[in-house]
Amino acid sequence: VKTVCQLNDDNADILCHCISYPVRTSVLRPYRKCLLASLNNTGDNVSSATKIPTMSPQIFSFFSGAGFLDLGFEKSGYNIVFANELCEDFAQVYRHARSVMGITEPMFGLSECSIEDFLEDKKATLIHNMNEAKESGELIGFIGGPPCPDFSVAGKNAGASGKHGVLSQVYMDLICETKPDFFLFENVKGLWRTARHRAFFDQLQTQAKAAGYCLTRKLVNSLEYGAPQDRDRILLIGIHESVLKTIPTDRELSDFEWLSHDDLSVEQIKALPWPTRNPFGTLPECPNNILEQQTVAYWFNKNDVAHHPNGNDFFVPRAGLAKMQVIDEGDDCKKSYKRLHRWRFSPTVCYGNNEVHLHPWLPRRLSVAEALALQSLPKEFELPKNMSLSSKFKTIGNGVPFVLSKAIAERLKRYLESHAH
Repeated sequence: VKTVCQLNDDNADILCHCISYPVRTSVLRPYRKCLLASLNNTGDNVSSATKIPTMSPQIFSFFSGAGFLDLGFEKSGYNIVFANELCEDFAQVYRHARSVMGITEPMFGLSECSIEDFLEDKKATLIHNMNEAKESGELIGFIGGPPCPDFSVAGKNAGASGKHGVLSQVYMDLICETKPDFFLFENVKGLWRTARHRAFFDQLQTQAKAAGYCLTRKLVNSLEYGAPQDRDRILLIGIHESVLKTIPTDRELSDFEWLSHDDLSVEQIKALPWPTRNPFGTLPECPNNILEQQTVAYWFNKNDVAHHPNGNDFFVPRAGLAKMQVIDEGDDCKKSYKRLHRWRFSPTVCYGNNEVHLHPWLPRRLSVAEALALQSLPKEFELPKNMSLSSKFKTIGNGVPFVLSKAIAERLKRYLESHAH
């Protein structure tokens, strides 16, 4: 370190602890990129265990929710330098969970305002912060999933002109005006599958390409990435032409690897011999030839939900207990009162509009800890005690499964490392 960067003992020692994190100290920042380049050229002189990551992109997160998407990126070597969330409950969870997990607050904080403000009076501050983040020598990225009820098949279906639908356009406008090096746009499958919503989605892509972005998109299912949950999402990734070594003529990132050759598709996963239904109160054994690591029971055990801080956070039925005791384990065909099967994956974790999900082997609804496990979050992730139960479940259902977020972040990072300057 001292030789490469010509630093004194004190600064060299500090830099050794900061090379994989964008330090703000002006004395050290200019040396970081030089040090990384030198270490990556040392070949056999540096062991694989001690080699330094080549990239730590700086992320500005919008529609951050409780931070599920952010956490996946953070655990994949990105640095969340800014977050934006208008909902007070979501922002409270974002701060609380990060504090409990020992994750520092984003460099530029968590802003609780509308994203529309960043196209108006807060735009100059955002650009200033983006320029400061660029001084680390790293790429700048935006990630976000605009509110989806107006595109959801089960939602209001108001489309791009709806109260929430317009925010997708605002997010794309912000991307095109401030031009981060790359972006991720996440939304429900209705934006992809419904004809009139698809026309709007295509319009957003045309706008992004006109602003210099090369794109790839895919309708993904969280099962394909290891989550114990059947949840579809449309993802759109854009990388600006200015950072690509080679610009494809059609502006399509056709070589982006959404799934590896060894990964099972959602169709293949669902075709496995999963159990269907068992009488409530019995003890079905785990079948052979399924993916046990994607079952409800596996994740309940993995996250030790019974001893989780939110383990006793569940609705106690005032009525309907008798009904809960006669619904078969695995009977999830109804809109409400769906009982999960311990040796199967969960339906989409979304508990609004009277959709009640029941515990596989207990006569009650799912707990907050169990819902967090089905979102594949680390067991250290918890919600504050002073929130209402309704707010807790709404917060959880709003998020992207952690393992899906982490898998996409890892694939994007590999692509950037091999294709960006």
